Amino acid sequence: MHDLSNSTRAHYAQLQQALTALGRVLVAFSGGVDSTLLLRVALDTLGPAHVLAVIADSASFPSRELAEARGLAEAMGAVYRVVESHEMQDARYVENPRNRCYYCKFDLFARLVDIARAEDYAAVLDGNNADDLGDWRPGQQASRELGVRSPLLEIGMTKAEIRELSRTLGLPTWDKPSFACLASRIPYGTPITRDALSSIEAAEAFLQDAGFRQCRVRHHGELARIEVAPEEIDRLLDSALRARVTVRLRELGYHFVTLDLLGYRTGSMNETL
Repeated sequence: MHDLSNSTRAHYAQLQQALTALGRVLVAFSGGVDSTLLLRVALDTLGPAHVLAVIADSASFPSRELAEARGLAEAMGAVYRVVESHEMQDARYVENPRNRCYYCKFDLFARLVDIARAEDYAAVLDGNNADDLGDWRPGQQASRELGVRSPLLEIGMTKAEIRELSRTLGLPTWDKPSFACLASRIPYGTPITRDALSSIEAAEAFLQDAGFRQCRVRHHGELARIEVAPEEIDRLLDSALRARVTVRLRELGYHFVTLDLLGYRTGSMNETL
């Protein structure tokens, strides 16, 4: 650990201390950068017998992400469980208000809290970090109301430090692109449907298979607004690739396919709030 920055090393020690104090934890696990680090440190600190990873199988969670999460949990030797989420049964969530994430997180975390109580886990943990305070994240309200702990946020660990520590620990997610649920591609006020989520998932999978690591397909009815990293915009403008993308997205039901010239940025749907 000598190659870690002083702040990252200090936060790593604080994270271990916080987990030790809890003793037995349930980790809400998505396979993303944050929850993977949290799960790994929990396993190293407490041992697999005292940690349960729970993965949500949701209509807004791509199947390839679900498969990756399961594979990561298995590779780390974690005891894990997959639970089906029920947010699509909540009319308030489906209406897609600006606090949509609250209803999704409340549904999931309430179930995780029930599991933790029934199976004697001291706390439910999520992967929120210090940088998450700077964006619109109504799901954090649900976490607070249900008593879910966010140890990375509580100790002040930033995304950059999480990536640094993840790399040192040999985690394959250390440079994984950020990810948000597929529902975040749909403008607030536009109802969320399984068909829309399925189209978004397939469109983004096509772009990923074409080599775009960080991409989003924002769903505006018949119009798809593609975001890729600014440095990859020129590549997407290649005539042959552009034609392939257009054909595929039209097959998925989009009559108009556009490229956002600003490129990918986190939470672009929040820019209208």
